[in-house]
Amino acid sequence: MGPRPSIVWFRQDLRLEDNPALLTAAEREEPVIPVLIWDPNEEAPWEPGSASRWWLHQSLTSLNAELQKLGSRLVIRHGPSLSTLRALVRDVGAQAVFWNRRYEPTVVKRDAKIATELRADGVIAESFNAALLFEPGTIRTKQGKPFQVFTPFWKECLASPQPPAPLRPPTRLRAPMRWPNSIPISRMELEPQIDWASGIRAAWTPGSRGGIHQLQRFLNEVVPGYAESRDRPDRMGTSRISPHLHFGEIGPRQVWHAVRERIRSGRKGAMTRGAEAYLRQLGWREFAHHLLFHFPHTTDHPLRPEFARFPWREDTDSLRAWQRGETGY
Repeated sequence: MGPRPSIVWFRQDLRLEDNPALLTAAEREEPVIPVLIWDPNEEAPWEPGSASRWWLHQSLTSLNAELQKLGSRLVIRHGPSLSTLRALVRDVGAQAVFWNRRYEPTVVKRDAKIATELRADGVIAESFNAALLFEPGTIRTKQGKPFQVFTPFWKECLASPQPPAPLRPPTRLRAPMRWPNSIPISRMELEPQIDWASGIRAAWTPGSRGGIHQLQRFLNEVVPGYAESRDRPDRMGTSRISPHLHFGEIGPRQVWHAVRERIRSGRKGAMTRGAEAYLRQLGWREFAHHLLFHFPHTTDHPLRPEFARFPWREDTDSLRAWQRGETGY
């Protein structure tokens, strides 16, 4: 019997750099099988929309090309995550399954069950933080409770040890003796039948290279004026990194350390002001994940119960004006 491979289960971490699940598998010096499981219904009612599907198609194509440069490839399967992983483990005789954590309430429950079931099968199942600067549970009030207000939350983040430096990508991935079956990316039917995506295509470049390019553009051209220009929709005054962060084509630790390095090496004043203003926005992303993790009811209900009884003004004409962008603001 040959060496037993490790499976790396990709989700919203579609990159090679600063990917602890991938690097852990690579360092075992056993074969590595990168896998993506496509089952959008599993995340209902939060399954990806049309624009997200279009982006995912391009991002997976980019990731697969990067894996091929390391002598590997992306295996794509369709079906429920647990049964698909179990079938794949049996198919290739995998010894371990590694993945990076997500923090949505339904995904947290699903992943916990998957870890328990795989371990019961005798498989090593480990997950890692690749999506956040500070994991939920590490940032708490003096009473040991999760924060519910952003400013004290962010002050505690800034007072905590800095996020670790991003991990370097693996230089090689050992291929298995036999690759398992995989469906082509085109079979996922992510791209629209009618090509309405030309505008997105002209404005964005999905994939980790696109994310790194946007980060460099932001650092070189935008940061000094960011504190003022981020609120001006008539200017290219924002980072334009959000979709790359969402799909994990670039990680928050990469962004954090690149911006902090620019603060250290640049002149004080506008550069520092802009960089610190941007890191605060990155903090709002962290805060949203922390709230969702600690208060899972906030997917459908307000954080503060009294807001569920917030008074509304029934005004059909004003509602229609707002929906059409005709309020005058």
